[in-house]
Amino acid sequence: MLSQNKFQHRTWVEISKNALLKNLGTFRKVVGGRVKLAAVVKANAYGHGLEEVSKIFEKGVDFFAVDNLTEALKLRNLGITKSILVLGYTKENALKVALENDISLVVYDKNILTRIASLKYPKKARVHLKIETGLNRQGVKILKLLPLLKIIKKNERHILVEGAYTHFANVEDTIDSSFAYRQFSDFKRALKLIRESGIKSKYFHCAASAATLLYADTHFNMVRIGISLYGLWPSKETKIAFNLKGGKVSLAPALSWKSIIAQVKKVKAGESVGYGRTWIAPRDSLIAVIPVGYSDGYDRGLSNNSRVLINEQYAPLVGRVAMNMIMADVTEIRSVKRENVVTLLGSERGTSITADELAERIGTINYEIVARINPLIPRLVVD
Repeated sequence: MLSQNKFQHRTWVEISKNALLKNLGTFRKVVGGRVKLAAVVKANAYGHGLEEVSKIFEKGVDFFAVDNLTEALKLRNLGITKSILVLGYTKENALKVALENDISLVVYDKNILTRIASLKYPKKARVHLKIETGLNRQGVKILKLLPLLKIIKKNERHILVEGAYTHFANVEDTIDSSFAYRQFSDFKRALKLIRESGIKSKYFHCAASAATLLYADTHFNMVRIGISLYGLWPSKETKIAFNLKGGKVSLAPALSWKSIIAQVKKVKAGESVGYGRTWIAPRDSLIAVIPVGYSDGYDRGLSNNSRVLINEQYAPLVGRVAMNMIMADVTEIRSVKRENVVTLLGSERGTSITADELAERIGTINYEIVARINPLIPRLVVD
């Protein structure tokens, strides 16, 4: 059953609760009972709906990971009491708000650490040290780690190192593990420095979805699972490498994106459809107008370069994707009517359009396809 009445919407996203829980169960089996699981729900839960997904995962995960304080506070406002880690930057003037809401923060800068300590909050600030090992985004390089550790030791009354972690740069894009293991080695060197400084950390984590599937020795005592909790493989290379290792995991895509037909119209041979007249009807055609476009997250690069599902059949997109409309050629589909359901992404009785397919058509990754679906579009939870 839908958690809302889908028929009031022109376009909506359906999220399968069963698929999400199946994927969670799969990763619980992969990592075993001793490894904590952090569900990464940043970017509106990779487009799946922060509120909807977090409520489904609340009882089954140990941690939530988000990008920013706004997302973290939304989870707290939902009544979620599980640990929450902000992976991205938190502005100095918002640090106190984070502490007041028992939110863990990433740290890699001595100025931020000093600022946190200066707040002298009654409860220790929980922080995760981000170690730079080769991705060269945010993080502290090992050569500059000791000054941070000294600040932490000096302010142990106010700062608790809850975790230490890093992030791999090249696991998803290759089946060659050499660079990943170079990073892994550097991370272990950093952990040794942390231990030798006398600082005790509860969690160590470096594996996201791909590394969790491919390299069991990188699990430590916590993993961060994002894209694959939603039933999507991080990349073709990840799936190939996993299969070469003899792995057997089935991921269940949890998201379907749907709309309706707003109008069905006849177009004569030689007439054009859409802006720029980029598609000319080669024959008398039947065109379905669908009220969704690039403002909803349906990429303009899919113009004349995609397909939708109507009545369990594929209908090619014709003409340019506009801000709020796309058109499909339904000449070969029987019994097409106004307000028929259109599947933009998802399955209909054995036929499907996947995020990987759409990503390949426009030269991007499945992450972007789902994460860019407009958050204002309703997310409806289905079984």
